Amino acid sequence: MEDWTSNPMNAVTIGLALFVIILFIWIAIIGGRLKKLRKQYTAVMGNTGVTNMEDIIIELKEKLAEQQHANEQLKAQVREVQMSLPQQKGKIGIIRYNAFAEHGSDLSFSIAFVNEEKDGAVFTGIHNRENTYVYAKPLEKGDSPYQLTPEERKAIVEAK
Repeated sequence: MEDWTSNPMNAVTIGLALFVIILFIWIAIIGGRLKKLRKQYTAVMGNTGVTNMEDIIIELKEKLAEQQHANEQLKAQVREVQMSLPQQKGKIGIIRYNAFAEHGSDLSFSIAFVNEEKDGAVFTGIHNRENTYVYAKPLEKGDSPYQLTPEERKAIVEAK
């Protein structure tokens, strides 16, 4: 019986068998990596039905441009609101008082509507037994071209 080491073809056969086993292991490793890559691709692509990544990237770029345009419009609107907000007459101060000390109660009032710069108007209602008279005075920087009563000045101060 011949020794297997004496025939050179046996060594080549064993070498080739080892090479084939190594190739099978390598194919199994690459197959696992491909399976993992397919899972990642499916997670990213979902069920879009699109197989071309270039189309998806172009679509995402277009959507990003739309979002940036919408964002710029919103920023412009915010700047506009910030510019007009100090001019809004959102600060209100109200004082109730008895205009005629001899009779009645606190049925007269002074109410001031002003903005940050104390521009706006002050309204005064003076109540007596028969009528209520309402007066309006414009305000600029907390003062008016018409004489202000102490109650009107208090209402302006109250408008914070």
